[in-house]
Amino acid sequence: MDVLVVGGGIAGLATARALRRRDVPVTVAERGDTDAGGLAINLPGNAVTGFAALGLADGLQKLGRTTRRREYRSARDRLLFAVDEDAFWGPEARPRCVRRSDLLALLADGLDATVRRPLAVTGVRPSADGAEVTFGDGTVKTFDFVVGADGVHSIVRATAIDGPAPSAGEPGSAGGRSGTQSALLSAASWRFMAPNPGVDCWTVWSGKGGAFLLIPVDDDTVYGYASATGGGTVSADAGWLRNTFGDYPAPVRRVLDGLTDLYHSPVEEVRTGTWAAGNCVLVGDAAHATAPVWAQGAALAVEDGLVLADLLADGDWDGAGARYEQLRRGRVTHVQAATDRFSRAAALPVWLRDLLLPRIGPRTYRTTYDPLRHPFPTP
Repeated sequence: MDVLVVGGGIAGLATARALRRRDVPVTVAERGDTDAGGLAINLPGNAVTGFAALGLADGLQKLGRTTRRREYRSARDRLLFAVDEDAFWGPEARPRCVRRSDLLALLADGLDATVRRPLAVTGVRPSADGAEVTFGDGTVKTFDFVVGADGVHSIVRATAIDGPAPSAGEPGSAGGRSGTQSALLSAASWRFMAPNPGVDCWTVWSGKGGAFLLIPVDDDTVYGYASATGGGTVSADAGWLRNTFGDYPAPVRRVLDGLTDLYHSPVEEVRTGTWAAGNCVLVGDAAHATAPVWAQGAALAVEDGLVLADLLADGDWDGAGARYEQLRRGRVTHVQAATDRFSRAAALPVWLRDLLLPRIGPRTYRTTYDPLRHPFPTP
């Protein structure tokens, strides 16, 4: 029985790796001929635990840098509150910031599965025998099971799942189920790499105009993320960064003078009525992309792959998609609710936000991440 995974990013490779660890045959189809991997990625503790379950704990420890502490600061550099992530997650699940390309290489290393690229999928149709897949060259092939790991603008979701769009007024409802921005967060953001200006931990500065996050990825380099607060506009002109953050503290100004890689991207969410139809399912961002405020994209994707692999390994594939969704919905809904609460807090007047954060910030961190420290439901 053969599985096709559509998408060769983090979600697709993690799912393929989980399936092969359970001796399930799998082929990966990736539409791009190369994948440079983008910039970097912050992996909270549950992501680190997920990679360990894929057999990659030792390899991950060789990448990037551990994130032992978080600091939330005002635009004038006043420390609002801090979190000891080392103590919260423990030594086996210390968060890490790693280059995305290194993470993809780790997932692909020794992967006992066929990865075909460039191989575009243009349509998937559930059938009595599994799913009929149409490729970019016009060929059609039937697979026993298809996994859509093809991101926010998923072809598998658009052509095979066809779940109802979110209700009007819900965050993420503006563009339907195909990939939407949150109603309260900025429509776009900037991501970048830069020489480290002396930051030794996860640090965010937040003011009236925007939030500016820096995370060390090694001794010399930081990964950064910048967005408007309160749903403001983020211009595609890089001058927006200097206009918005030019009067922020010295580490921010030094980064603005030393940007190396710079990437402007939409902030998109996916909230669908269903993740499964017949023997077709969605994993990762294709199912439940969320704004990156809690850094759960890779974490939830890896967990998705592990749960799905356990279900398919038992050989009973009828109804596996529905069982997978039932197991995963609660955890994903928790992250979505936490994201919504964060977006509402970001929209508060800056004076009120800075007044409240020292009291509610640590509790919000614990409320969000504590359930994610515990094992996720499995078959």
